[in-house]
Amino acid sequence: MLRRNFVKSTLGLAGAAIAAGDALGAAPAAKNKFKLKYASHFGMFQNSAGKDVIDQLKFMADQGFMALEDNGMMGRPVEQQEAIAKEMTRLGMEMGVFVVDKGGNGANTLAAGKKEYIDIFLNGCKKAVEVAKRVNAKWMTVVPGDFERNIPIGVQTGNVIDALRRGAEILEPHGLVMVLEPLSDSPNLFLRTSDQTYEICRGVNSKSCKILYDIYHMQKNEGRLIYNIDQTWSEIDYFQIGDEPGRKEPTTGEINYKNVFKYIYDRSKKEGKSFIMGMEHGNSKQGKEGEEALIKAYVESDNFQI
Repeated sequence: MLRRNFVKSTLGLAGAAIAAGDALGAAPAAKNKFKLKYASHFGMFQNSAGKDVIDQLKFMADQGFMALEDNGMMGRPVEQQEAIAKEMTRLGMEMGVFVVDKGGNGANTLAAGKKEYIDIFLNGCKKAVEVAKRVNAKWMTVVPGDFERNIPIGVQTGNVIDALRRGAEILEPHGLVMVLEPLSDSPNLFLRTSDQTYEICRGVNSKSCKILYDIYHMQKNEGRLIYNIDQTWSEIDYFQIGDEPGRKEPTTGEINYKNVFKYIYDRSKKEGKSFIMGMEHGNSKQGKEGEEALIKAYVESDNFQI
C-alpha cells in the first residue's frame, strides 16, 4: 500500500510538473533528434506553419531544427528582431548567421581599397554589433565583393585583408565573428575558393574573421569537399548546405551529404567543437508535400553511424 501510494504521488507530481511547464509556455519535445545543429530559415516551412515568423519558429523547433539563420535580419524592424529573439530563447533555439548590410558587394568591393567602400563596410559592422546583441547572434556573413581587375591580384588580396582586419577590430571586443563566404554565383566575385579564404583569414589573424564553408558553392567551384574541409578546418566557423545541381535539400543532387555530415560530426566531437549547419537552399517540391520531403531528407542524411 505504501509503495502504491508513493507511485501515485510521484506520478501526480510529474503530471503537475508537465502541466506547469505547459502553463509557462515551455517548448514541447522535438519530433526529430538530429546529431548536427541544422538552421532553417523563414519561408522554408510556411505552407505548414503559416506566414507568421513566430509560428514558423515553433514549427522548426517542433521538427528538431534548433537553429535559425536569417540573411535579412538587419533589415527587420527592431520590434520584430526582439520578438524573434524572445521566442527563440523560449524554444531553446540558437541564432545562426545574418548578412552584414553592405558588407562588401559589387558596388563597394573591398578589393579596390577605396576609403569610401571601406567606410561603408565598417559602418555595416558597427550596425551589425547592435543587431547581434538584440537577437543573440554570434556570426554574420561578409562577402568582399568583386575583383578590381585593373589592380594586381596580390594588391587586391592585401586590400581585402586590410579592410577585414579593421572590421574584426569592431567585432572582436563583442565576441562576434564575421564569416567570409566564397561564392559561385559569378566569376566576377573576388572570393571563390576555400583555400583563398583560408589564406585571407590567416592574414587577418583574428578570431573574429573565419570561413563560412558553403558546401553547395564549394562543390561547384572546387569539389573534393571532405579534403578541402580538412585542409581549411582550423579557419572554418560555420557551414551552409545545398545540393548540386539545383541548390535544394540533401538527397536531391550529387553530394553524398551523409558522408559529409559524418565527417563534420566525427571531427567536431573529437575536438570538442560545435557548428551550426545553415540550410541555405530551396525546397525541391512545392507546398506541404515539399516541406515534408525536406524534413525526410534531413532525417535520412543525418542517419549516419557514430
